[in-house]
Amino acid sequence: MKTSNKRSRATDKSTGKSGGIVESRRNLLKSMAVGVAAAGTLAAPSIATAAGDKTTWKIQTSWPGGIGLQIFKDWCGSIEEKTNGQLKFIPFGAKDVVGDFQLFDAVKNGVLDAMNPFTLYWAGRIPASVFLSSYPMGLRNPHEWDVFYYGLGGLEIARELFAKEGMHYVGPVHHGANIIHSKVPIRSVDDFRGRKMRLPGGMVAEVFQELGAKTTLLPGSEIFPALEKGTIDVADYVGPAINLALGFDQVTDYISMGPPGFMSVYQPVDLMDITVGQKSWDKLSDEMKKFMHSEVQVYSNLHHAKIQAADQLAWKEFEKAGTEVTRLSQDDVDVITEIAVRRWYAWANKDKAAAKIFKIQLDYMMSGTLGYVTPEMIEGQKLDL
Repeated sequence: MKTSNKRSRATDKSTGKSGGIVESRRNLLKSMAVGVAAAGTLAAPSIATAAGDKTTWKIQTSWPGGIGLQIFKDWCGSIEEKTNGQLKFIPFGAKDVVGDFQLFDAVKNGVLDAMNPFTLYWAGRIPASVFLSSYPMGLRNPHEWDVFYYGLGGLEIARELFAKEGMHYVGPVHHGANIIHSKVPIRSVDDFRGRKMRLPGGMVAEVFQELGAKTTLLPGSEIFPALEKGTIDVADYVGPAINLALGFDQVTDYISMGPPGFMSVYQPVDLMDITVGQKSWDKLSDEMKKFMHSEVQVYSNLHHAKIQAADQLAWKEFEKAGTEVTRLSQDDVDVITEIAVRRWYAWANKDKAAAKIFKIQLDYMMSGTLGYVTPEMIEGQKLDL
């Protein structure tokens, strides 16, 4: 590992500013976008609407840069054409209007019409939301989450929860597994002990706290400067393409993942969502509401596929940069599982909605379809329904 080469490649301290993207990554991102955009714009059937008032929404995402932000902006730009001009989105990146953790209140209070956040960010406000996004050793693949949302009643429960907060949860948005970047090698769970680590909060943070990490909650746009300054020495954030664009290879030497085939044991399918303020939602026609429900599913599928494709290119760039990939063992997974099961029940028993959601997912994970969870794993645990 040639750490000095990495450091010399850092172009400018401005890369550490909120929302900044490493300038040297711009050409790479353009090539990624070209490579995965063969299908053109994010296509959906154009809908016919009766002539009437045109609606414009201000919508902010949690993406601070990279291909995630570009896909989001492309999708927003397609809405006006798809609705024959009846609905238009004005997109904003992370922190453009409000801070990432202020999105909830901004939509609730009408500062923004809609948001595209990481759903897990609201675990402190809506405890049940910890089960509306990937959690340690939970559902492991995007299609399993689709089964939960669109087949097992998860979508209706999510909408009930957000309706109580004056918002309409339109639907989930997939992007992929999260990975861990570090200044030191993480070869087993013991290596997390004492490390200053950025995590998204909620159950995920609690699992790593039990492993001995000193966790902190930061939005994506603040991770690079924190790593650069040494405020943290380990950071979880999304996947390779976006993390490369944010310059993580310049301030870390290692990437830690689960065993082969299990990229992330703590957030294997990190979900975002599209949520709209209730007042803005209620102004739409019934036809437009149906369009939005369907369109978010289209966006989720394409968003996930395009980011996964870009990740394949990003892995090669990390290899060129000399970044070393380390993997946890099955023994490590067993340790994390034991901790995770306790945290599942602790969060599920915070309120009735959380327990209801978790019971649906638990039954699914224990079914013959998945079999992730066995009776022995949850022996002695009780769920307060």
